[in-house]
Amino acid sequence: MPMQRVLDSYRKSIFSLSLVAGSLAALAVFLPAGAFSQSPKSAILDIDLQKPTHKVSPTLYGLMTEEINYSYDGGLYAELVRNRVFRDQTFTNEKRDPAHWTLVQRGEARASMTVEKGSGPSAALTESLKLSVEKANAASPAGVENEGYWGIPLRADTTYRGSFYAKTDDASLGPLTVSLVNDNSGMVAAKASVPALSADWKQYKVEFKTGPIRTSSENHLVLSVQHPGTLRLDLISLFPPTYNDRPNGNRIDLMEKMAAMKPAFLRFPGGNYLEGEHIPQRFDWKQTIGPLVDRPTHPSPWRYHSSDGMGLLEFLEWCEDLHMQPLLAVYAGYSLAQDRVAPGPDLDPYVQDALDEIEYVTGGADTHWGAERVKDGHRTAFSLTYVEIGNEDQFDRSGSYDDRFTQFYDAIKKKYPDLQLIATTKVTSRRPDLVDDHFYRSAEAFFNDTHHYDATDRNGPKIFVGEWATREGTPTPNFGAALGDAAWMTGMERNSDIVVMASYAPLFVNVNPGGMQWSSDLIGYDVLTSYGSPSYYAQVMFSNYIGDEVTESTLQGAGPRVFYSVTYSKARSTFFLKLVNASSNAQPLTIRLHGAAEVSKSGKLISLSAHTPEETNTISAPTRIKPVQTALHDLAATFQYTLPAYSIQVIEGSVK
Repeated sequence: MPMQRVLDSYRKSIFSLSLVAGSLAALAVFLPAGAFSQSPKSAILDIDLQKPTHKVSPTLYGLMTEEINYSYDGGLYAELVRNRVFRDQTFTNEKRDPAHWTLVQRGEARASMTVEKGSGPSAALTESLKLSVEKANAASPAGVENEGYWGIPLRADTTYRGSFYAKTDDASLGPLTVSLVNDNSGMVAAKASVPALSADWKQYKVEFKTGPIRTSSENHLVLSVQHPGTLRLDLISLFPPTYNDRPNGNRIDLMEKMAAMKPAFLRFPGGNYLEGEHIPQRFDWKQTIGPLVDRPTHPSPWRYHSSDGMGLLEFLEWCEDLHMQPLLAVYAGYSLAQDRVAPGPDLDPYVQDALDEIEYVTGGADTHWGAERVKDGHRTAFSLTYVEIGNEDQFDRSGSYDDRFTQFYDAIKKKYPDLQLIATTKVTSRRPDLVDDHFYRSAEAFFNDTHHYDATDRNGPKIFVGEWATREGTPTPNFGAALGDAAWMTGMERNSDIVVMASYAPLFVNVNPGGMQWSSDLIGYDVLTSYGSPSYYAQVMFSNYIGDEVTESTLQGAGPRVFYSVTYSKARSTFFLKLVNASSNAQPLTIRLHGAAEVSKSGKLISLSAHTPEETNTISAPTRIKPVQTALHDLAATFQYTLPAYSIQVIEGSVK
């Protein structure tokens, strides 16, 4: 419900402030200690910068990812062609048609298409699109078109790179034209031509550059011919410019948004996508490396097909591009439909598969799988510290995880004793280095549990909060959810000696109809643009403004929905005070900094606020709520501060 902020008349007279009714724009008031005895009574926050309680984990804030909500295909992975290997089909009039592809018959052209089994360019891709052209000429071309992922985005003066595999039974078929065409006008934005096609499978590459067109997603891709004949096509691909110009790379805007979060790690391939619905549908990493034509693809557990263009090496290069540690999750013998592999000899091949995967990541060129990575184009080994064994194995009703974990643990520790191994639930037969906790809650539940880790045994395994989110708002969280998230993060930050890593989930959502399987996701996008939710900006604030130790502090007299954490960087002599007010009332504070000879008057205030908890960002209003930074000039060893209603704030200051 919209709220009106009311300030007492005394402060209005001092600062001559006029507030519009219903506005909750962030307002902070600084006054020297002891001035104006009629000021509202403050809660008291005492901070002792000379008394650190523990170090802040340098890997506290990171990313969790999985193929859900079209996170990779149709999302981060920059491929623009949907169903590029014809594994998705629709059925109409008892005919098997490839989904997202349409037959093109211009003018008097006559043609038909079908997905043909047993005819593909590789042992992995054994299906292809057969185009049979009965009649076509220059004025009446025939072919196929692809609609992309809710359209194909085109921008002016931009180069696009395409490729496809093809063969023909008819040498007279002539050239094949590849065009990018506007849905509404039919105008060709760019095109390229392949003069002739071989009788054997061969890859062809084309390059387009658009002219001064209007930016639009209302475009499609057309492959056409002008003569009768039979044509087979497979692995049809189109890429825009990618982050760091990586071939087979990622969307620039989404990578930039993640870079702004300064993530310390990436947990991949993530959650249910690792397990698969059934064992054959797991993330089988050996099927995701090497040339795309040798990747067979597989069904994802979220009811759409994964192209596996985002394979193991692409995950590692994603880490490389954003300077993150890889946190590798290995399949541990359990899938979502209660399929499982019995511990013992049956599980041995899967344990060996995990050892091979670790070798692919970390091995030198003198190892078998390290040499495979080199062959795939990455000579340098990747650094690896953390390996997670399975995902959410508490749902395995057989109770076999303890024994499965032990089998993986013993084998991995024997070969890689320095690796930190993560259990996905409680185990007793071995002591994991970390345990992965997951929390999906309401804001109210997080408000009531910010002290969750205060009493955790410091002698037990460390904690990885591998999936967590306040699930309020759709498709991305509203500001009320961001308040819940920020409150929970203050608790994790205060306990970052035991909570050494945390990652919000899910990370991405395609906001188009049918693009979402799970609501409340951090970053939303369509094919053209993207936006950060209020929860995203809370993550950015918490990860960007943090010291290397938690200091001793106490808060007395504050309302029940006021939360805080304090960290300090001794090397920079800088403190970071995070404040969260999830109440509709402003909270006056008296802040007392102890242990500093001198406090600089100048500092920074970073503020995120909203009019109501329901207010949010959308694809059409992407920055309605975003952080605002202002300069502070009245910091002191003791100062008064008013924390606005519905706000998340960081005060950065320096001391001597």
